[in-house]
Amino acid sequence: MTNSHQYQAELFQERLGLKIAARLADASEALPHEVTERLRHARAQALSKRKLPLTVATAVLLQSGAGAVLGGSLNQAPWWQRAGLALPAIALLLGLVAIDSALDDRVATDIARLDAALLMDDLPPAAYADPGFSQFLKLHRAPAQ
Repeated sequence: MTNSHQYQAELFQERLGLKIAARLADASEALPHEVTERLRHARAQALSKRKLPLTVATAVLLQSGAGAVLGGSLNQAPWWQRAGLALPAIALLLGLVAIDSALDDRVATDIARLDAALLMDDLPPAAYADPGFSQFLKLHRAPAQ
């Protein structure tokens, strides 16, 4: 797609560079010969290090009869290359499932500790309604036995 953000950013950079170059060229006529030679040398170095335009891989449009098929290297690739494209998605999914399971276990453990502390302590009923009660338990937790 030619209207991508990257393409627009590169186009903006190119236009900005041309505007700056035009202003510098206008002002360089009043500079001494020594300064203009240094600028010419710096300009040559900058041009030698300039990035080459990016090439974009495109799919091939194959037409046969009344229909058209979008073809490319993926249809001609071996099965293991096509399967390899799905591996990152599968790994991400497995990672998310593992994280969810670990968080569920952690929450269940925290709730069980809180329930055990509530059942084992002799507290007045007002302590159970206090919003800072769980914080109190975390700060004054007895060592695990």
